[in-house]
Amino acid sequence: MTNEKQPVTIKKYANRRLYNTGASAYVTLEDLAEMVKTGEDFVVFDAKSGEDITRSVLAQIIFEQEGKTGQNLLPIRFLRQLIRFYGDSMQMFVPSYLEFSIERLTKDSQKFRDQFEAAMSANPLAGPSRQMFQSMEEQARKNMAMFREALEMFSPFSAAAEGAKAARAPTQPLNELDEMRAQLTEMQKRIDGLVKKD
Repeated sequence: MTNEKQPVTIKKYANRRLYNTGASAYVTLEDLAEMVKTGEDFVVFDAKSGEDITRSVLAQIIFEQEGKTGQNLLPIRFLRQLIRFYGDSMQMFVPSYLEFSIERLTKDSQKFRDQFEAAMSANPLAGPSRQMFQSMEEQARKNMAMFREALEMFSPFSAAAEGAKAARAPTQPLNELDEMRAQLTEMQKRIDGLVKKD
C-alpha cells in the first residue's frame, strides 16, 4: 500500500469554468499554473463526458504563458520541428526523448541554483562564482554526452553520428562551447535530414 498523495481533481464545465474539487472553489488557468509550479499534482476531467482533458489544459496553460511578454520558453525553431514530428515515423520517440531531456534539465537546474546561492552567500566577487560556472560547463558537457548516447540507441542516428565524426576534421582546436554548438548543429541537420526523407 502506497502513501502517495492522490492528484487533485479539477472539473471543467461547459461554460469553460474550472472547479477544484479538493478546495471546493472555482479556479483559473493561472491558479493551475501556480499549482504546477508548487508541485501540486492535478487531473482535469470534462464535467459532462468524464473525459480526461489534462493534456489539453496543460497545453492551454503553456500557450497562455508563452503569450506573456518575456515568458517565452519555446523557440520558434523548436515549435516548427515539433510540428514536423506529428505523423512522422520518429513521432513515437519524441515524447520519451523530451521527458528525458526535461528531467535532466530539472535536476541540473536545482544543482545550479544551489551552487549559485552558495557562491553568492560566500563572497559574490571571489572565486566560487568562477567555480560555479566551470561546474555548469562541465554539467553541460555531461548532458551532451548523455544526449548523444540516447540518440545512438536508434540505428539511424548512430550511423549518421559515426559518419559525421569521421567527416569532422577541425583545422584548429575549438573550445568546448564551440564544440558543443557544432554538435548541436550537426544533430539538428541529421534530424532535419531524417524528417525530409520521410
